[in-house]
Amino acid sequence: MLRRTVLGALASIAALAADASFSAGRARTPAPANAQAYIIWPPDGAVLSGGKLWVRMGLRNMGVCPKGIDMPNVGHHHLLIDTDLPPLDQEIPSDRNHLHYGAGETDARVELPPGKHTLQLLMGDYNHVPHDPPVYSKKITVTMK
Repeated sequence: MLRRTVLGALASIAALAADASFSAGRARTPAPANAQAYIIWPPDGAVLSGGKLWVRMGLRNMGVCPKGIDMPNVGHHHLLIDTDLPPLDQEIPSDRNHLHYGAGETDARVELPPGKHTLQLLMGDYNHVPHDPPVYSKKITVTMK
């Protein structure tokens, strides 16, 4: 009886491990090879005042949709502030340096303290994981007065 229970538990664990959504090595969501994310506004090198700015996000050859939507060639924006790209095979962090726009937003009001800051976009799939190949913008610099 104990042997049957242990074998049943092992079979259940094996089934879970084979499930792509459970497996740590799940295949990443494909993106078109020619997809391109870019920051429309502000321009690189902009000097801005007031502490708040609008960031307008652009995307070519791919669609924007809310998180949780598992469709081909779509994703949602993540704005990286004063940080480098995260690991591209893991869920994008959600903190003050990694802002998620999971409702499908293409512009956002952002508040930054005075000083020099970097901004970069990274597209995430329905699970907030970067696509394969990853779709991200060039990193720009803005200065807040």
